[in-house]
Amino acid sequence: MGDVTTTDDQLETYRSELTGYCYRMLGSVFEAQDAVQETMVRAWRSLDRFEERSSLRSWMYRIATNVCLDALAAGKRRALPMDLSGPTSGAVSPGTPLDSGTWIEPCPARLTGADGDDPAAASVARESVRLAFVAALQLLPPKQRATLLLRDVMAFSAREVADLHYTTVASVNSALQRARATLAAHRAERADPAPDSVQRVLADRYAQAFSRFDMVELSMLLHVDATLSLPPYALWMRGASDIQTWLNGPAIGCKGSRLIPTIANGSPAFGQYRPRPDGPGFAPWALQVIEYGPDRITGINAFRDTDRLFPLFGLPSHVPD
Repeated sequence: MGDVTTTDDQLETYRSELTGYCYRMLGSVFEAQDAVQETMVRAWRSLDRFEERSSLRSWMYRIATNVCLDALAAGKRRALPMDLSGPTSGAVSPGTPLDSGTWIEPCPARLTGADGDDPAAASVARESVRLAFVAALQLLPPKQRATLLLRDVMAFSAREVADLHYTTVASVNSALQRARATLAAHRAERADPAPDSVQRVLADRYAQAFSRFDMVELSMLLHVDATLSLPPYALWMRGASDIQTWLNGPAIGCKGSRLIPTIANGSPAFGQYRPRPDGPGFAPWALQVIEYGPDRITGINAFRDTDRLFPLFGLPSHVPD
């Protein structure tokens, strides 16, 4: 395998794509980074047993898959609020926050391949890292989840996946068919995303409307069944009317917010900063991950864990006047 430096460099070339794979498997960017680090440690320790009967990439994915399956062995499944309960009125308070391990976490583009130089590969990466898709993946049994990702996203052949799982091609094809059927049934409930150019226009209009707290413009931008969720709270609501009620009621403190653009899960997103109540400037409040339909915004997911998420997305710790 060559000298130590070369081998270490070879392993490191897979860190980014493995992070995207583990994120889709686990639904958590922080757990994905831990899983990839564990993969690197196991790979280094086992390097003398790598016999080159498969590619180094396949071997690395085999280790990463086993790390993820170990992490999922307890049966824990991350979700979005919409997957756990029905919608509520926009007039109610958010209630008690749930454990952070309950929720799907957002992920920056640089860790998923959604900002790659290959347009076709980047398009597949963006589609396969959308919040709705990552949440739907969690409905699959872990091995089905791995099979679908390895075949349809990471572009491994059926034979490579069979060797990776120590099973047969027929078993891989059967698992893939079941996984695709489950996702197709789940995806039928959600609109296809808008082209990138339309997403950018919608994002610009949304940022302006939200910063002005222009409820008329916001209502025009939202799909009739648009949702708003606020992890780590289980509360979520559906429809422009309830979202407007929420913003003008319990969330009135968001009036006057500043939005800083970023990219999360392959689509335009925003770091939201609310006016400081005790002085000038604006304080971190939420990472808003926006979901886009063909011509309207279909979802606003406001992740409140700014202490961990804002540094991950390169967002500042405060915004001056």
